[in-house]
Amino acid sequence: MTHIALEWLDGRLRILDQSRLPWDQVYLECSDYREVVLAIEEMRVRGAPAIGVAAAYGIALGASGIRATGSDEFLAHLDEVMKAFAVSRPTAVNLFRSIDRMRTAARGDGIEEIQRALVDEAQRIHGEEKAATGQLSELGSELVEDGFTVLTHCNAGPLATAGYGTALGVIIAAGHRGKRVSVLATETRPLLQGARLTAWELQQEGIPVTLITDSMAGHFMQQGKVDCVIVGADRIAANGDVANKIGTYTLAVLAGENGIPFYVAAPTSTIDLSIPSGDEIPIEERSPDEVTDIRGVSLAPQGTRAANPAFDVTPNRYVSAIITEKGIVREPYVEGLGAAVSPAG
Repeated sequence: MTHIALEWLDGRLRILDQSRLPWDQVYLECSDYREVVLAIEEMRVRGAPAIGVAAAYGIALGASGIRATGSDEFLAHLDEVMKAFAVSRPTAVNLFRSIDRMRTAARGDGIEEIQRALVDEAQRIHGEEKAATGQLSELGSELVEDGFTVLTHCNAGPLATAGYGTALGVIIAAGHRGKRVSVLATETRPLLQGARLTAWELQQEGIPVTLITDSMAGHFMQQGKVDCVIVGADRIAANGDVANKIGTYTLAVLAGENGIPFYVAAPTSTIDLSIPSGDEIPIEERSPDEVTDIRGVSLAPQGTRAANPAFDVTPNRYVSAIITEKGIVREPYVEGLGAAVSPAG
């Protein structure tokens, strides 16, 4: 890896600004938690695991800036910091899991002790995500055979995880095992994460990648030029329904129609057993300007209405397997995901 998505540096958070890639590698030096909240909202840092890690560091950053005369006042201010992160993006469950863990970690006999505990917990969360994505990538690489062409959607590499990657991690691990693997990457409208980020990361890894528009996927599947589809996830319900970048459901249906395996790669931190099905996953609605404009250039007539749901939900019947660091889970998903998330999993 030649880039680091997130890095804690002596009391500040360094973020690689993904909105500027691949044209410019610009780092944000965040010394105020509000800068981290804004980076998440504006998708300068994105991807469910990376959002969770950034929020954890952001909370630690916010705690370090609180000036209070006692623990009660300090914790009241800290709660406001956590609320700011909780409303930044609603779909990625890693965000809320990190907030819960940081709230639990905010214990101690004094303010300085709590501040240190929060930094330690954020670093622990980061380390766990690195380990989990590395492990799931190795396990998932067994599903990618030599000579496979893999279709992927959005960006689920190191940038999105602050670790090894999920969907791209599986592909990269297969390449490191000496398997000849090539990738079809959808451009991923409206913010072009596939064109900007996935193609960039795969080029750096030396893995052949061909960029296609989102609407070309069915054609290449029908032509027999896709051996499997691998995507990441932002939240996985207890029954195996998967929320991921808008357009994922379409790919899953097309894969099912064409008899192509459809795999989801995600750490167990992305599994939400509190939600029985995908019907209850909140879907973020972003600004219509992201659809009507690209980098400030208008594509549509002035006044055109646009819808912009950031995610869709793929029903579990279209999912061939879910790749986690605890193992590859297949139907029945309720039992398999429950076992993966359990402490003994």
